[in-house]
Amino acid sequence: MGTGSSKYEASEPQSGDQGKHTPLLQMHGDEAAGKVSIPAAPVLKFPHNHEQILKEADEAVDRTSTEKLFDQLYHGVFLNQHNKAKDSSYWRWPLINDEPRDSSLVAAELINVCWLEVHGRFNTVNLTPRTLYEVVFVVMLKDPAYGWEVPINFRLSLPDGSRQEHKENMIDKPRAKWIEIPAGNFQTLPENIGEMEISLYEYDGGIWKKGLLIKGVLIRPKH
Repeated sequence: MGTGSSKYEASEPQSGDQGKHTPLLQMHGDEAAGKVSIPAAPVLKFPHNHEQILKEADEAVDRTSTEKLFDQLYHGVFLNQHNKAKDSSYWRWPLINDEPRDSSLVAAELINVCWLEVHGRFNTVNLTPRTLYEVVFVVMLKDPAYGWEVPINFRLSLPDGSRQEHKENMIDKPRAKWIEIPAGNFQTLPENIGEMEISLYEYDGGIWKKGLLIKGVLIRPKH
């Protein structure tokens, strides 16, 4: 989950202005007499239905200030991580460092399987209406890793019954680096309000696979 961000940039002096003092505030009329108007601080706009989304968060949410809550929502929260596979023979859940957030999180690491199947579900009613979203898996192939000669299927199944699906050749992906692999795009129109399913799978090749780390799935506005 993610929200858009705003960036404020100060303009730099143009060529030929070196050595000149450029005031931050141009003063006119009463301002020259000591009355200066300070621009109002930007209003933080929270994501649509963010309180409902936060009810499913697995990590602690910092509500000590509006700015901290907004910053945490901007970087994303992890939802329903407790829904894990029960067989530890095939998956384990190491604690990894999430560098952009300067925090730790639990990832899913594939130990060894020949039948790879991962599914996640999310209700689109919690997203902003009439907005274009993209859905991406965040994954890493460790080094060494094996069994990735057969392409992997990535699929997005929407509430209106439509599906978007494609294959990715994982053997060509970089090692020991987080990468994003798209599952699909959708708009939150009335016909797509409901539960969607995000999938990653491969079970036709019969090849044993090892070395995949799954950090999570991002659902974010596409600009």
